[in-house]
Amino acid sequence: MAAQSTAIRRIKLGSQGLEVSAQGLGCMGMSAFYGSPKPVPDMIALIRHAISSGVTFLDTSDIYGPFTNEILLGKALTEGWREKAELATKFGVRFIDGTAELCGKPAYVRAACEGSLKRLGVDSIDLYYQHRIDTSVPIEITMGELKKLVEEGKIKYIGLSEASASTIRRAHAVHPITAIQLEWSLWTRDSEKEIIPTCRELGIGIVVYSPLGRGFLSYGPQVVESFSEQDHRKEMPRFQAENVEKNAEIFERLKEMASRKGCTPGQLALAWVHHQGDDVCPIPGTTKIENFNDNVRALSLKLAPEEMAELESYASEDAVKGARQNDGLSNWMTSDTPPLSSWKWE
Repeated sequence: MAAQSTAIRRIKLGSQGLEVSAQGLGCMGMSAFYGSPKPVPDMIALIRHAISSGVTFLDTSDIYGPFTNEILLGKALTEGWREKAELATKFGVRFIDGTAELCGKPAYVRAACEGSLKRLGVDSIDLYYQHRIDTSVPIEITMGELKKLVEEGKIKYIGLSEASASTIRRAHAVHPITAIQLEWSLWTRDSEKEIIPTCRELGIGIVVYSPLGRGFLSYGPQVVESFSEQDHRKEMPRFQAENVEKNAEIFERLKEMASRKGCTPGQLALAWVHHQGDDVCPIPGTTKIENFNDNVRALSLKLAPEEMAELESYASEDAVKGARQNDGLSNWMTSDTPPLSSWKWE
């Protein structure tokens, strides 16, 4: 059964021709980071339900598992399903002896792409992101190899995730960037000052991960009670007890407004992201069909300018307690790369 009877609108992502559903499906939590992997048959059913519902933009990465999430999508996209979907995956983070390492060297870029193609069981990847920026390699070097992969037909469009404005500009000068993936939600708005305007100036689409605040904007403080020992949110600053208690006030105000609007808090938070513009595509993740259906309904929720302003007042920068990620993790603020002139070919 489809999530709703009305067709899900389509948007142009970037300026190079990629068209996707206005809302995507983040697939990470099906296999990694949010607890134990979920049963493969159930996740295949969810992915196919999403596509049938009109949510055709699927997001994965080779590091999810690692590798198992791409294998899952490969199984879900057999029997004619591949042609109905826009498939995005990522490279750039690898585990060496259990430690995460960033790599943007050309040989690795090519090997990672070949591995993803094989696991996904496809001839071409629609959108291929550099997952995190390797700050030891000039971005022009990484982009040069990605450009070759486009010319060979192995990938169709290029994206970057958690990239600074200067990195985006340098990359875009080598080959047009179709999408920037970043974290954006009511309680995470650090990209609005510089990254979002840069994307819009250059005609780059914006793909939003964690639009529901990793579950907090859907469920509030009680989401913490559902975390298993393997859930990486347990270590995140915003989910520590002292910050959860203070952030609960944001959720309570969100919940009160949702009650007035006749929707759920999660739908309201997701609608806020949708109202940022037609160049924005959130990719909320879920492992349950009923939650997926709830998320889809956010597409039909209308917010007036004064309601947008009210929502933003709930989660002002000084109201949100705790950083969005742990110290030391790569993000757009730490993604500048050395000048091209510094590169020495190995």
